[in-house]
Amino acid sequence: MGAEHFKFNFTEDQVRELLKGNSDADDWYDAMCEILPLWDITTIPRVAGFIAQCGHESRNFTVLTENLNYSATALDQIFSKYFSRAGRDANQYHRKPRAIANVIYANRMDNGPTESGDGWRFRGGGILQLTGRYNYTQFGKALDMSAEEAVDYVRTKKGALDSACWFWDTNNINKYCDAHDIKGMTRRINGGYIGLEDRKKHWIHALEVLGGEWDPSKVVYETVRRGSRGPTVTAVQEALGIIADGIFGPGTEAHVKEWQAENGLVADGIVGPKTIAAMLGE
Repeated sequence: MGAEHFKFNFTEDQVRELLKGNSDADDWYDAMCEILPLWDITTIPRVAGFIAQCGHESRNFTVLTENLNYSATALDQIFSKYFSRAGRDANQYHRKPRAIANVIYANRMDNGPTESGDGWRFRGGGILQLTGRYNYTQFGKALDMSAEEAVDYVRTKKGALDSACWFWDTNNINKYCDAHDIKGMTRRINGGYIGLEDRKKHWIHALEVLGGEWDPSKVVYETVRRGSRGPTVTAVQEALGIIADGIFGPGTEAHVKEWQAENGLVADGIVGPKTIAAMLGE
């Protein structure tokens, strides 16, 4: 694969501008030319969205391994579930990343218990911080490698891009880029809207650098109700935190009514202009 596989003129200078301050920008460009087309990230909106979101998550493509060098105070504040509330003395884990990882990631995401070392082995890696044995296993299957092999691969430039693209493809984030839906792509990546303004700033800048244009008018939501199908239904389901299959059935209707009642709206189960504005910010 190469630059010729993009549907616009994708250049090294553009990546240098977008990754300003990153001394490896040229290497990242070469890796992007090889990896992104494999995952159909080849248009201006898709490449802009990818670089903007990954740049936000990885401090401009400079962090490929999760930093778990927390102080005892920070552990009790951020991970109280595993320390103060669990009766575990955080002072014994002060500035000990390996031990911290083995505690906070034990017995979840298919990781083994603390003593297995899975927490540290499968800690966050790559520009979208792939985490947990389950995710490394699933990513590895896509590339015909073991979870353990994937651990090392995601900490290389190509592997960091490949793992982020795998996550991107698995969550169908290209559709949000195509629709210029910065909130939609952020929610799929983050699970919420943490850092939305910074992500939006990066997204608009990336579009400008790559030769595109921010066009919020492309995000169009229609009134939906029981029996409706399509992207608006999917967006509503994602906002509600339920299975997003794009089909507005009785379950979705019940969740909509509950949400409307909790937010001071008429609980009729119809997602019209007022509910769309309150729920989706449009």
